[in-house]
Amino acid sequence: METVVKDLMELFERDLDRLQTELELTPDAILWETAGQINNSPGNLFLHLAGNLQHFIGAVIGKTSFIRDREGEFGKKGLPKSELASELQATRKAVLETLAKMTSEQLHSNYPIEVFGKPMTTQNFLIHLSGHLNYHYGQINYFRRIVAS
Repeated sequence: METVVKDLMELFERDLDRLQTELELTPDAILWETAGQINNSPGNLFLHLAGNLQHFIGAVIGKTSFIRDREGEFGKKGLPKSELASELQATRKAVLETLAKMTSEQLHSNYPIEVFGKPMTTQNFLIHLSGHLNYHYGQINYFRRIVAS
């Protein structure tokens, strides 16, 4: 296994664990709330991250049977924390199992679909996905600390 894959696995595992902890810390009362110009609740961002990673890593690279419902990621409301926790666990499993099987050829080849209208390597897109995860994790974390205080 290439060093970059091991590094990505460590990062995704760490960050998905942090996301799980953030879910546990987020009070039920604010899980589906928005405020001011913030249109996405923490609950919807949890769903979005789970859908995003299960789709782009699990389904596209790992060939899982996951079917993404992007509209639902932002449209569903009021799901219990246990359901979100299950989604995050499924996401963790899909991401880590897929990365563990990744070949050097896959990593350095173009990602199977053009996401941003131009080709990019799978390695490049995985780095993007790690950044995307952290961007939304930070939004959830700040929202929780501001609103719950």
